Amino acid sequence: MDTEITAEVTKQKRKKGIIIGSIAVGVLVVCIWLIRFYLGSSLSRSEITTAKVEIGSVENTLNASGEVLPEFEEIITSPINASIKNVITDAGGKVKAGQSILTLDKSAAEHDYATLKFQLESKRSDIAKLKLDLSKSYFDIQSNNDIKQLRIGNLTDAVENAKRLFKAGGGTREDIEQAELNLKVALLEKKQLENEIKNKQQTMQLEEKDAEIAAAIQENDLNELQRKLNLANVVATRTGVVTYVNKNIGANISQGETLARIADLSSFKVTGSLSDSYLDQLHNGMPVIVKINDTQVRGIVSNVYPSVQNGIVTFDIQLDERNNKQLRPNMKVDVYLVTSVHSKVMRVANGPAFKGASPQDIFVLNNGKAEKRSVHTGLSNFDFVELQDGVKPGDVVITSDMTEFKNSKEITVNN
Repeated sequence: MDTEITAEVTKQKRKKGIIIGSIAVGVLVVCIWLIRFYLGSSLSRSEITTAKVEIGSVENTLNASGEVLPEFEEIITSPINASIKNVITDAGGKVKAGQSILTLDKSAAEHDYATLKFQLESKRSDIAKLKLDLSKSYFDIQSNNDIKQLRIGNLTDAVENAKRLFKAGGGTREDIEQAELNLKVALLEKKQLENEIKNKQQTMQLEEKDAEIAAAIQENDLNELQRKLNLANVVATRTGVVTYVNKNIGANISQGETLARIADLSSFKVTGSLSDSYLDQLHNGMPVIVKINDTQVRGIVSNVYPSVQNGIVTFDIQLDERNNKQLRPNMKVDVYLVTSVHSKVMRVANGPAFKGASPQDIFVLNNGKAEKRSVHTGLSNFDFVELQDGVKPGDVVITSDMTEFKNSKEITVNN
Protein backbone atom coordinates (compact mmCIF):
# COMPACT_ATOMS: atom_id res chain seq x y z
CA MET A 1 0.00 0.00 0.00
CA ASP A 2 1.40 3.47 -1.01
CA THR A 3 2.69 5.81 1.70
CA GLU A 4 1.72 9.46 1.47
CA ILE A 5 4.69 11.83 1.00
CA THR A 6 4.76 14.53 3.58
CA ALA A 7 4.89 18.23 2.72
CA GLU A 8 8.28 18.60 4.42
CA VAL A 9 9.89 15.99 2.18
CA THR A 10 8.43 17.66 -0.92
CA LYS A 11 9.80 21.02 0.18
CA GLN A 12 13.29 19.58 0.74
CA LYS A 13 13.31 17.95 -2.71
CA ARG A 14 12.23 21.23 -4.32
CA LYS A 15 14.96 23.14 -2.48
CA LYS A 16 17.57 20.57 -3.51
CA GLY A 17 16.49 20.90 -7.17
CA ILE A 18 16.83 24.69 -7.07
CA ILE A 19 20.34 24.42 -5.62
CA ILE A 20 21.39 21.85 -8.24
CA GLY A 21 19.95 24.07 -11.02
CA SER A 22 21.74 27.15 -9.75
CA ILE A 23 25.02 25.28 -9.61
CA ALA A 24 24.49 24.03 -13.15
CA VAL A 25 23.80 27.55 -14.43
CA GLY A 26 26.87 28.88 -12.63
CA VAL A 27 29.05 26.15 -14.11
CA LEU A 28 27.65 26.93 -17.58
CA VAL A 29 28.39 30.64 -17.21
CA VAL A 30 31.95 29.88 -16.07
CA CYS A 31 32.44 27.54 -19.02
CA ILE A 32 31.16 30.16 -21.46
CA TRP A 33 33.43 32.80 -19.93
CA LEU A 34 36.42 30.42 -20.12
CA ILE A 35 35.62 29.62 -23.74
CA ARG A 36 35.25 33.31 -24.60
CA PHE A 37 38.45 34.13 -22.72
CA TYR A 38 40.32 31.39 -24.58
CA LEU A 39 38.93 32.43 -27.95
CA GLY A 40 39.47 36.13 -27.16
CA SER A 41 43.14 35.56 -26.42
CA SER A 42 43.95 34.22 -29.84
CA LEU A 43 43.29 35.28 -33.41
CA SER A 44 44.36 34.45 -36.93
CA ARG A 45 46.97 36.51 -38.79
CA SER A 46 44.56 36.86 -41.69
CA GLU A 47 42.10 38.72 -39.41
CA ILE A 48 44.43 41.66 -38.75
CA THR A 49 46.37 44.28 -40.63
CA THR A 50 49.87 45.23 -39.57
CA ALA A 51 52.49 47.86 -40.34
CA LYS A 52 56.16 48.23 -39.54
CA VAL A 53 57.48 51.15 -37.48
CA GLU A 54 59.88 53.27 -39.54
CA ILE A 55 61.71 56.58 -39.45
CA GLY A 56 60.26 59.32 -41.63
CA SER A 57 58.22 62.50 -41.77
CA VAL A 58 54.67 62.99 -40.51
CA GLU A 59 52.47 65.88 -41.63
CA ASN A 60 49.62 67.13 -39.51
CA THR A 61 46.62 67.90 -41.69
CA LEU A 62 43.18 69.50 -41.64
CA ASN A 63 40.49 67.65 -43.56
CA ALA A 64 38.59 69.64 -46.18
CA SER A 65 36.56 68.93 -49.28
CA GLY A 66 37.34 70.03 -52.80
CA GLU A 67 36.09 70.15 -56.36
CA VAL A 68 38.24 69.90 -59.48
CA LEU A 69 37.71 72.77 -61.92
CA PRO A 70 39.43 73.80 -65.15
CA GLU A 71 42.18 76.29 -64.35
CA PHE A 72 41.14 78.42 -67.30
CA GLU A 73 37.45 78.71 -68.20
CA GLU A 74 36.11 81.41 -70.50
CA ILE A 75 32.54 82.60 -70.05
CA ILE A 76 30.99 83.93 -73.26
CA THR A 77 28.14 86.38 -72.65
CA SER A 78 25.72 87.99 -75.05
CA PRO A 79 26.97 91.45 -76.13
CA ILE A 80 23.49 92.53 -77.23
CA ASN A 81 19.82 91.90 -76.58
CA ALA A 82 18.97 89.16 -79.03
CA SER A 83 17.48 85.69 -79.38
CA ILE A 84 19.18 82.35 -79.95
CA LYS A 85 18.91 81.37 -83.60
CA ASN A 86 20.93 78.15 -83.81
CA VAL A 87 23.24 75.98 -81.66
CA ILE A 88 26.22 74.66 -83.58
CA THR A 89 28.39 73.05 -80.89
CA ASP A 90 26.80 71.25 -77.94
CA ALA A 91 28.24 70.87 -74.43
CA GLY A 92 31.09 68.37 -74.34
CA GLY A 93 32.23 69.18 -77.86
CA LYS A 94 35.79 70.20 -78.58
CA VAL A 95 36.35 73.51 -80.33
CA LYS A 96 39.26 75.38 -81.86
CA ALA A 97 39.90 79.12 -81.80
CA GLY A 98 37.54 80.83 -84.23
CA GLN A 99 35.07 77.94 -84.40
CA SER A 100 31.41 78.95 -84.16
CA ILE A 101 29.41 77.78 -81.12
CA LEU A 102 25.99 79.33 -81.71
CA THR A 103 24.36 82.10 -83.72
CA LEU A 104 22.12 84.92 -82.55
CA ASP A 105 19.30 86.78 -84.27
CA LYS A 106 20.86 90.26 -84.62
CA SER A 107 18.10 91.95 -86.63
CA ALA A 108 17.07 94.37 -83.85
CA ALA A 109 20.67 95.40 -83.14
CA GLU A 110 21.37 95.79 -86.87
CA HIS A 111 18.35 98.12 -87.15
CA ASP A 112 19.71 100.18 -84.25
CA TYR A 113 23.08 100.29 -86.01
CA ALA A 114 21.55 101.58 -89.24
CA THR A 115 19.59 104.24 -87.34
CA LEU A 116 22.68 105.39 -85.45
CA LYS A 117 24.71 105.51 -88.66
CA PHE A 118 22.06 107.75 -90.31
CA GLN A 119 22.04 110.03 -87.27
CA LEU A 120 25.83 110.34 -87.43
CA GLU A 121 25.74 111.28 -91.12
CA SER A 122 23.05 113.85 -90.34
CA LYS A 123 25.18 115.25 -87.52
CA ARG A 124 28.19 115.59 -89.84
CA SER A 125 26.02 117.44 -92.38
CA ASP A 126 24.88 119.79 -89.61
CA ILE A 127 28.52 120.43 -88.69
CA ALA A 128 29.39 121.30 -92.29
CA LYS A 129 26.39 123.68 -92.48
CA LEU A 130 27.36 125.26 -89.16
CA LYS A 131 30.87 125.90 -90.42
CA LEU A 132 29.50 127.60 -93.55
CA ASP A 133 27.11 129.77 -91.51
CA LEU A 134 29.83 130.75 -89.09
CA SER A 135 32.25 131.53 -91.91
CA LYS A 136 29.68 133.76 -93.65
CA SER A 137 28.87 135.57 -90.42
CA TYR A 138 32.57 136.13 -89.72
CA PHE A 139 33.14 137.34 -93.27
CA ASP A 140 30.27 139.85 -92.94
CA ILE A 141 31.66 141.25 -89.71
CA GLN A 142 35.16 141.42 -91.15
CA SER A 143 33.82 143.28 -94.19
CA ASN A 144 32.07 145.80 -91.94
CA ASN A 145 35.33 146.27 -90.12
CA ASP A 146 37.14 147.01 -93.37
CA ILE A 147 34.43 149.53 -94.28
CA LYS A 148 34.84 151.16 -90.86
CA GLN A 149 38.57 151.42 -91.51
CA LEU A 150 37.95 153.25 -94.80
CA ARG A 151 35.50 155.62 -93.12
CA ILE A 152 38.02 156.35 -90.36
CA GLY A 153 40.53 157.26 -93.06
CA ASN A 154 38.05 159.70 -94.61
CA LEU A 155 37.17 161.20 -91.25
CA THR A 156 40.86 161.67 -90.45
CA ASP A 157 41.31 163.58 -93.69
CA ALA A 158 38.22 165.64 -92.87
CA VAL A 159 39.73 166.70 -89.55
CA GLU A 160 42.97 167.75 -91.26
CA ASN A 161 41.04 169.67 -93.93
CA ALA A 162 38.97 171.43 -91.26
CA LYS A 163 42.12 172.50 -89.44
CA ARG A 164 43.79 173.82 -92.62
CA LEU A 165 40.65 175.66 -93.62
CA PHE A 166 40.45 177.24 -90.13
CA LYS A 167 44.03 178.46 -90.42
CA ALA A 168 43.26 179.97 -93.81
CA GLY A 169 40.32 181.81 -92.30
CA GLY A 170 37.72 179.96 -94.24
CA GLY A 171 36.41 177.74 -91.51
CA THR A 172 35.30 177.74 -87.89
CA ARG A 173 36.42 175.94 -84.75
CA GLU A 174 33.00 174.24 -84.59
CA ASP A 175 33.76 172.59 -87.93
CA ILE A 176 37.01 171.18 -86.48
CA GLU A 177 35.30 169.91 -83.35
CA GLN A 178 32.53 168.26 -85.39
CA ALA A 179 35.06 166.50 -87.59
CA GLU A 180 37.05 165.30 -84.58
CA LEU A 181 33.83 164.05 -82.95
CA ASN A 182 32.86 162.11 -86.04
CA LEU A 183 36.34 160.55 -86.08
CA LYS A 184 36.12 159.56 -82.41
CA VAL A 185 32.72 157.93 -82.97
CA ALA A 186 34.07 156.03 -85.95
CA LEU A 187 37.10 154.81 -83.96
CA LEU A 188 34.84 153.59 -81.11
CA GLU A 189 32.57 151.81 -83.58
CA LYS A 190 35.61 150.11 -85.15
CA LYS A 191 36.92 149.06 -81.73
CA GLN A 192 33.48 147.66 -80.88
CA LEU A 193 33.44 145.76 -84.19
CA GLU A 194 36.94 144.36 -83.59
CA ASN A 195 35.84 143.11 -80.19
CA GLU A 196 32.78 141.55 -81.83
CA ILE A 197 35.07 139.81 -84.36
CA LYS A 198 37.20 138.41 -81.54
CA ASN A 199 34.15 137.11 -79.66
CA LYS A 200 32.75 135.69 -82.88
CA GLN A 201 35.97 133.75 -83.46
CA GLN A 202 35.83 132.25 -79.96
CA THR A 203 32.12 131.47 -80.32
CA MET A 204 32.76 129.78 -83.68
CA GLN A 205 35.52 127.64 -82.17
CA LEU A 206 33.30 126.58 -79.23
CA GLU A 207 30.30 125.79 -81.42
CA GLU A 208 32.43 123.78 -83.83
CA LYS A 209 34.08 121.94 -80.91
CA ASP A 210 30.71 121.10 -79.33
CA ALA A 211 29.40 119.83 -82.63
CA GLU A 212 32.55 117.74 -83.20
CA ILE A 213 32.31 116.25 -79.68
CA ALA A 214 28.66 115.33 -80.21
CA ALA A 215 29.58 113.70 -83.53
CA ALA A 216 32.53 111.86 -81.91
CA ILE A 217 30.23 110.49 -79.19
CA GLN A 218 27.80 109.23 -81.81
CA GLU A 219 30.69 107.73 -83.77
CA ASN A 220 31.97 105.93 -80.66
CA ASP A 221 28.46 104.58 -80.01
CA LEU A 222 28.33 103.40 -83.62
CA ASN A 223 31.75 101.70 -83.37
CA GLU A 224 30.78 100.07 -80.07
CA LEU A 225 27.57 98.73 -81.57
CA GLN A 226 29.57 97.46 -84.56
CA ARG A 227 31.96 95.70 -82.16
CA LYS A 228 29.04 94.10 -80.31
CA LEU A 229 27.54 92.95 -83.59
CA ASN A 230 30.85 91.33 -84.48
CA LEU A 231 30.95 89.65 -81.06
CA ALA A 232 27.41 88.41 -81.59
CA ASN A 233 28.97 85.85 -83.91
CA VAL A 234 29.63 83.57 -80.92
CA VAL A 235 32.94 81.83 -81.63
CA ALA A 236 35.59 80.19 -79.47
CA THR A 237 38.56 82.41 -78.69
CA ARG A 238 40.75 79.46 -77.68
CA THR A 239 41.02 75.73 -78.13
CA GLY A 240 39.11 73.81 -75.47
CA VAL A 241 35.94 71.94 -74.56
CA VAL A 242 32.47 73.47 -74.37
CA THR A 243 31.30 72.81 -70.80
CA TYR A 244 28.00 74.70 -71.15
CA VAL A 245 25.90 76.15 -73.94
CA ASN A 246 22.45 77.77 -73.83
CA LYS A 247 20.35 75.54 -76.09
CA ASN A 248 17.04 77.39 -75.72
CA ILE A 249 16.55 78.22 -79.39
CA GLY A 250 14.27 81.22 -79.83
CA ALA A 251 14.70 82.39 -76.24
CA ASN A 252 15.28 86.09 -75.70
CA ILE A 253 18.74 86.80 -74.32
CA SER A 254 19.60 89.96 -72.42
CA GLN A 255 22.92 91.72 -72.78
CA GLY A 256 25.47 90.14 -70.42
CA GLU A 257 23.61 86.81 -70.09
CA THR A 258 25.80 83.70 -70.29
CA LEU A 259 25.71 81.91 -73.65
CA ALA A 260 28.51 79.35 -73.31
CA ARG A 261 31.55 78.31 -71.30
CA ILE A 262 34.77 77.00 -72.79
CA ALA A 263 37.32 75.22 -70.60
CA ASP A 264 40.92 74.31 -71.22
CA LEU A 265 40.99 70.70 -69.96
CA SER A 266 44.76 70.49 -70.16
CA SER A 267 45.13 72.30 -66.86
CA PHE A 268 43.11 72.03 -63.63
CA LYS A 269 42.84 73.58 -60.20
CA VAL A 270 40.92 72.61 -57.06
CA THR A 271 38.50 74.80 -55.14
CA GLY A 272 38.41 73.73 -51.49
CA SER A 273 35.86 74.25 -48.70
CA LEU A 274 36.64 74.35 -44.97
CA SER A 275 34.82 75.27 -41.77
CA ASP A 276 35.47 78.88 -40.82
CA SER A 277 36.52 77.72 -37.35
CA TYR A 278 39.89 76.85 -38.94
CA LEU A 279 40.18 80.17 -40.81
CA ASP A 280 43.07 81.34 -38.62
CA GLN A 281 45.14 78.34 -39.78
CA LEU A 282 44.40 78.88 -43.48
CA HIS A 283 46.77 81.08 -45.50
CA ASN A 284 48.22 81.50 -48.98
CA GLY A 285 51.19 79.27 -49.76
CA MET A 286 49.99 76.56 -47.35
CA PRO A 287 50.99 73.02 -48.55
CA VAL A 288 48.06 70.85 -49.62
CA ILE A 289 47.57 67.18 -50.40
CA VAL A 290 44.72 66.34 -52.78
CA LYS A 291 43.65 62.71 -52.76
CA ILE A 292 42.17 61.45 -56.04
CA ASN A 293 41.05 57.87 -55.50
CA ASP A 294 44.36 56.22 -54.48
CA THR A 295 46.54 58.93 -56.00
CA GLN A 296 47.93 61.93 -54.14
CA VAL A 297 48.61 65.24 -55.88
CA ARG A 298 50.37 67.99 -54.00
CA GLY A 299 49.91 71.74 -54.31
CA ILE A 300 49.60 74.99 -52.40
CA VAL A 301 46.79 77.34 -51.38
CA SER A 302 46.90 80.11 -54.01
CA ASN A 303 43.94 82.22 -52.92
CA VAL A 304 41.64 82.45 -49.87
CA TYR A 305 38.28 84.06 -50.57
CA PRO A 306 37.44 86.74 -47.96
CA SER A 307 33.71 86.02 -47.77
CA VAL A 308 32.30 83.30 -45.50
CA GLN A 309 28.97 81.69 -46.40
CA ASN A 310 27.04 79.42 -44.03
CA GLY A 311 30.12 78.94 -41.88
CA ILE A 312 32.22 77.75 -44.85
CA VAL A 313 35.33 79.45 -46.25
CA THR A 314 36.52 78.62 -49.77
CA PHE A 315 40.01 78.70 -51.26
CA ASP A 316 41.82 77.86 -54.50
CA ILE A 317 44.57 75.24 -54.78
CA GLN A 318 47.32 75.41 -57.38
CA LEU A 319 48.41 71.85 -58.17
CA ASP A 320 51.96 70.72 -58.89
CA GLU A 321 50.56 68.34 -61.55
CA ARG A 322 47.89 70.44 -63.20
CA ASN A 323 47.53 67.98 -66.07
CA ASN A 324 47.27 64.79 -64.02
CA LYS A 325 45.31 62.26 -66.09
CA GLN A 326 42.97 61.40 -63.21
CA LEU A 327 41.68 64.97 -62.92
CA ARG A 328 38.16 65.49 -64.27
CA PRO A 329 35.94 68.61 -64.24
CA ASN A 330 33.58 68.82 -61.22
CA MET A 331 35.20 65.77 -59.59
CA LYS A 332 34.84 65.70 -55.79
CA VAL A 333 38.14 65.09 -53.98
CA ASP A 334 39.48 64.93 -50.44
CA VAL A 335 41.71 67.83 -49.47
CA TYR A 336 44.27 67.75 -46.64
CA LEU A 337 45.80 71.05 -45.51
CA VAL A 338 49.27 70.55 -44.03
CA THR A 339 49.54 72.62 -40.84
CA SER A 340 52.87 71.26 -39.49
CA VAL A 341 55.56 68.66 -40.23
CA HIS A 342 57.76 66.50 -37.96
CA SER A 343 60.81 65.02 -39.68
CA LYS A 344 62.93 61.99 -38.74
CA VAL A 345 60.42 60.60 -36.25
CA MET A 346 59.02 57.11 -35.68
CA ARG A 347 55.88 56.58 -37.71
CA VAL A 348 53.53 53.78 -38.64
CA ALA A 349 50.73 53.47 -41.17
CA ASN A 350 47.46 54.90 -39.85
CA GLY A 351 44.55 52.53 -39.19
CA PRO A 352 41.48 51.84 -37.01
CA ALA A 353 43.72 50.90 -34.08
CA PHE A 354 44.56 54.57 -33.53
CA LYS A 355 41.69 56.45 -31.93
CA GLY A 356 43.39 59.82 -31.69
CA ALA A 357 43.83 59.95 -27.90
CA SER A 358 47.29 59.98 -26.35
CA PRO A 359 48.51 57.87 -24.65
CA GLN A 360 46.73 54.81 -26.02
CA ASP A 361 47.18 51.03 -26.06
CA ILE A 362 48.35 49.20 -29.16
CA PHE A 363 49.48 45.63 -29.87
CA VAL A 364 52.94 44.80 -31.16
CA LEU A 365 53.75 41.42 -32.73
CA ASN A 366 56.59 39.52 -31.10
CA ASN A 367 57.33 35.80 -31.71
CA GLY A 368 53.75 34.84 -32.52
CA LYS A 369 52.32 36.93 -29.73
CA ALA A 370 50.63 40.33 -29.78
CA GLU A 371 51.83 42.31 -26.77
CA LYS A 372 49.88 45.30 -25.46
CA ARG A 373 51.91 48.48 -25.14
CA SER A 374 51.04 52.02 -24.15
CA VAL A 375 52.35 54.65 -26.55
CA HIS A 376 52.21 58.40 -26.90
CA THR A 377 51.19 59.61 -30.35
CA GLY A 378 52.10 62.89 -32.05
CA LEU A 379 51.10 64.23 -35.43
CA SER A 380 48.83 62.17 -37.65
CA ASN A 381 47.28 62.23 -41.08
CA PHE A 382 45.44 59.82 -43.34
CA ASP A 383 48.69 57.94 -44.07
CA PHE A 384 50.80 57.90 -40.91
CA VAL A 385 50.73 58.29 -37.13
CA GLU A 386 53.72 59.56 -35.17
CA LEU A 387 54.76 57.24 -32.28
CA GLN A 388 56.84 58.99 -29.65
CA ASP A 389 57.65 56.04 -27.36
CA GLY A 390 56.78 52.44 -26.49
CA VAL A 391 58.13 51.04 -29.78
CA LYS A 392 61.30 51.05 -31.85
CA PRO A 393 61.96 51.09 -35.59
CA GLY A 394 61.30 47.68 -37.10
CA ASP A 395 58.50 46.72 -34.67
CA VAL A 396 55.35 45.38 -36.31
CA VAL A 397 52.19 47.06 -35.04
CA ILE A 398 48.62 45.80 -35.46
CA THR A 399 46.74 48.64 -37.17
CA SER A 400 43.27 47.02 -37.30
CA ASP A 401 40.61 47.66 -34.64
CA MET A 402 41.53 45.83 -31.42
CA THR A 403 38.72 47.11 -29.19
CA GLU A 404 37.55 43.50 -28.65
CA PHE A 405 40.84 42.72 -26.91
CA LYS A 406 41.09 45.83 -24.74
CA ASN A 407 41.21 43.69 -21.56
CA SER A 408 43.87 41.31 -22.87
CA LYS A 409 47.54 41.93 -22.22
CA GLU A 410 48.78 39.33 -24.67
CA ILE A 411 47.17 37.59 -27.62
CA THR A 412 48.26 34.50 -29.45
CA VAL A 413 48.46 35.09 -33.21
CA ASN A 414 47.96 31.95 -35.27
CA ASN A 415 49.33 31.81 -38.81
